[in-house]
Amino acid sequence: MSISSKKITIPVSIGYGMTDIMGGGAFTVIGAWLLFFYTTFVGLSPVEAASIVAIARIVDAIVSLFMGSFTDHFYKNYFGKKFGRRRFFLLIGAPLMLVYSLLWLNGMSYGFYLSVYLAFEIIAAMVLIPWETLPSEMTKDFNSRTKLSTCRMFLSASGTFLATFIPGLLIGYFGEHNANAYLINGVIFAVLFMVCVFISWKVTWERELTPDMLAQLETKTPNTTFSQKVCAFARLFKEYGSTLKIRAFRKHLAIYLLSFTGKDVYNTVFVFFCVYCLNVSSSLAGSLLSMSIVGLPVTLIAGIGIIKFGPSRLYVFAYSLMLLCLGGFFAVYQIPALNTVATLVILAGLYQVGRCVLEFTPWNVFPFIPDIDEMVSRQRREGLFAAVMTFSRKTTVAIATFIVGLLLQNGGFVKGSQVQPPEAIHMIAMLMFIGTAGLLLLALWQAVTFNLNKKTHKIFVEEVERLKAGGAKNAVTTDTRRIVEDLTGYDYDTLWTEKGAVQQTGTSRMTSA
Repeated sequence: MSISSKKITIPVSIGYGMTDIMGGGAFTVIGAWLLFFYTTFVGLSPVEAASIVAIARIVDAIVSLFMGSFTDHFYKNYFGKKFGRRRFFLLIGAPLMLVYSLLWLNGMSYGFYLSVYLAFEIIAAMVLIPWETLPSEMTKDFNSRTKLSTCRMFLSASGTFLATFIPGLLIGYFGEHNANAYLINGVIFAVLFMVCVFISWKVTWERELTPDMLAQLETKTPNTTFSQKVCAFARLFKEYGSTLKIRAFRKHLAIYLLSFTGKDVYNTVFVFFCVYCLNVSSSLAGSLLSMSIVGLPVTLIAGIGIIKFGPSRLYVFAYSLMLLCLGGFFAVYQIPALNTVATLVILAGLYQVGRCVLEFTPWNVFPFIPDIDEMVSRQRREGLFAAVMTFSRKTTVAIATFIVGLLLQNGGFVKGSQVQPPEAIHMIAMLMFIGTAGLLLLALWQAVTFNLNKKTHKIFVEEVERLKAGGAKNAVTTDTRRIVEDLTGYDYDTLWTEKGAVQQTGTSRMTSA
């Protein structure tokens, strides 16, 4: 059966999205519990615990940077020909998910935790980067891609819920001071992640090789000298830099990094905030985080919303609601009479509605970015964009996590202590409110002028197809010219020239991101 005749059904979309149970679940557990586990049970200082995440993610970010380009060209390899240039990595990554359970062993050394976490980050990148390109590989249709992304984010929300609900249950069962709850949680999720990645490998497919790709397979590759390899390496970095010349991608990347880093700061300090600022149990903190279950119906509604209203309005809704809830948590912190379970549950639930829309929207937008790039580069570079997003995301979360650990330690946080000094409590609150809210406000500023949506994408793709069919550039309509220039950041007259000419001559207008 040819790729064009394959249909994006709901079962296929669910199978594709299963991998984001790992993507959403693993890093939710890590973000919410890892620093708390390392400082409370293992006996690491906040800086030591945060440095594990920071070092591993910086190294992983560098590895991730090469994964996208590597998978773009993996079809030339024997395994790429046999199993697919993207899907091969899902097949070998599935059993490696079991490494996740080793993160939660107690009583090991700093070097052990660093090594295991580094290994898991690299394995996750090896799976997620090629997997993220699959919607662009499987279909060009906006609604079909939205179906894939909606199922993906529904399952990501399911993973996020399980990643907060199950630890809370286990901590409640084993007790607040029993490290076995964390290990059992790690084993359960490691097995679950392995199964999910395998299912995604089984049900997905890739687009047929283009004539250019087939011609490259027929061409014998000459031996290259060391200097030629260095030049090729430099060209790769130039290609990465070229992605930032696409205006829609710059804005998309800024929104993604600012909002997700704000969410990370919230997740990292929330358990600390509940335990030390609000004086509630860590199991209750887990229950509050498990209000992420509201993300299941919200994801389905957001899937309709992104088609009807577009990404920009969803961003504004999500960030506004999250900022409102942060204000509510601040009021609870300042006014003890408001510190009731009911108040906390309502605030946590509403925050999770915003958080779910925040996570849903960027990954529904991403499959359409390579379409914008095709007008500029005349290439399909899904892997390159996925690598840049992953590299940027992991770099920023590494920096943010380390800064949180550093500020906690400088604020006087005492590792392993059930009671913290007032300075440490104040620092936790500052991180919770100023850190999270500041990043969300910056993301909101970018989101209000983001103009990629179903209508503009349709007009844009139709123009690309018209030019592919030999249409005259001077026949473009005024409205289409405006949309193309807004999304690409280039003057229309410089586009659709010889392959790569736009990038080489640097004719991007480079309007502000």
